[in-house]
Amino acid sequence: MFVLALCRLCEPIAFMGIFPYIYFMIQDFHITEDEKRIAFYAGLVTSAFTFAEFLTGVFWGRLSDRIGRKPVLLTGLAGTALSVILFGFAPNLTVALIARALGGILNGNIGVMQTTVGELVKVKEHHGRAFSVIPAVWCIGSMIGPAIGGALARPCKFYPSIFPPGSIWDQYPYLLPNLFSACAVFIGLFAGIFFLEETHPVKKHEVDHGLILGQKIIAWFSCKESAKSKKLRLLEEEQPLIDSDDQLPGYQTTEPSPSLVSNDANLPEGLDSLDPLDPATSSTRSSFPESAKNSGTSRIFTKPIILNTLSFGILAFHTMTFDQLLPVFLSTAPPDGSDISLPFKFSGGFGFDSQTVGIIMAVQGFYSLLSNTFLFPWVIGRIGPLRLFKLVAVPYFMLYLVTPYLVLLPDSIRMTAVYLVIIWKCTFSTLAYPSNALITMHLAPTPLTLGTVNGVSASAASLCRAFGPTISGLLYAIGQESGFSSLPWWCGSSVAVIGAFVAMQLTMPAERLMEKADADDVEASPLLQPCVLPAAALEEED
Repeated sequence: MFVLALCRLCEPIAFMGIFPYIYFMIQDFHITEDEKRIAFYAGLVTSAFTFAEFLTGVFWGRLSDRIGRKPVLLTGLAGTALSVILFGFAPNLTVALIARALGGILNGNIGVMQTTVGELVKVKEHHGRAFSVIPAVWCIGSMIGPAIGGALARPCKFYPSIFPPGSIWDQYPYLLPNLFSACAVFIGLFAGIFFLEETHPVKKHEVDHGLILGQKIIAWFSCKESAKSKKLRLLEEEQPLIDSDDQLPGYQTTEPSPSLVSNDANLPEGLDSLDPLDPATSSTRSSFPESAKNSGTSRIFTKPIILNTLSFGILAFHTMTFDQLLPVFLSTAPPDGSDISLPFKFSGGFGFDSQTVGIIMAVQGFYSLLSNTFLFPWVIGRIGPLRLFKLVAVPYFMLYLVTPYLVLLPDSIRMTAVYLVIIWKCTFSTLAYPSNALITMHLAPTPLTLGTVNGVSASAASLCRAFGPTISGLLYAIGQESGFSSLPWWCGSSVAVIGAFVAMQLTMPAERLMEKADADDVEASPLLQPCVLPAAALEEED
């Protein structure tokens, strides 16, 4: 979990790091002289990543069911590193959009991360804390990313003695924070290559040369071979010279072992005569038919899964709308008071600079970390994921109705009100996302389709995240021009009302959690529990 968290940490640094300066970056592109339309173009940049992620989310989820979780996670990290470097060198909006889209296409880590956590932690009592780890790590990254992004953007302006005008930092004023993000991603990438263990029920028994090298590095620093390194080395030495798929025809066997035969009614087709997870077999891959790997895909789109996916997408839409609007709202020039007609007609923002916005967003990340670490595990253990998700979804719409009116408050209490709204938003968000992830895990038909289920869910969320910033940015521009700056917030509130209605329709099987079992075997799952056939069946087999 620590290595997985380290891999996850670098992504919010890269993703959230652009928010404090995206408003000023669009200004520097000189696309429009109308500052009221900057929010629209800022939304396009944010949506480019999420829309591209939507296009490939299901692909990466299904691919992780076939080749394993680790290769997909590492590919996502490499794609993120390439994306942020290209984004830092972006001279115009077109290159910026291409850079963000490239990162989204190559990154399918949202769903795969959730799948990996579900496969790592099989004890029911530990699920609440385990599923709060990844959001907590995201919160840490969301503190570091905006703080660094706001502090390092346009260094020639803020630190002219260190970064003189006319240098590369002046030509590319947003390169420095993106180089920091790239370094963070490379740290996560190398940690994943050398220390991240595969969790796929089948692929985890295959030899991982990167993991073996990582254990050798640890042993070299500790001057002795660790127990895990020795186990991996012995496993590598025991691999057959010829894979069972390539055995000569005369030496292949077709007899199943009686101890590996299963009569579980829930077992996917193709698993009735083989144990694909026995590490003692010469080749795990050959023991696991392709039909079994793909089994359950046709049964994924049940009504509960469709409703849950829709609910997750709606949640992603309005929460991403808030995340996109808030920094733009804080950066917009304050109202002049000449065109205010309460209760609905008013416009303007707070007029903060990028450093102040970065600090506010860092505080937001810090509180989210506390909420994820302490509040969510405590609440989920008492009311369960389904009740918690419904409890949060119903009043969510009120947040968006209140936020735009903060700009009308007296100066003495405006900052206090901003932080109170951030606490409100972070509390709801940190309770809703992990609880929905737990619901998704419970609804998966089999452990072998968990990657696909999470991929579909993540893809739907990415689509909504893509439309959310674009639509809200367009509505923000229209609202600023017409004097109704609350327009995008009303849109978010309306979507949250729809999300509350869908959430109330959600159901969840009572007993779908993986119970406590051996952490080294997927036999813990009742869906894959091997057992011996009855004597009559064995006689018939004979």
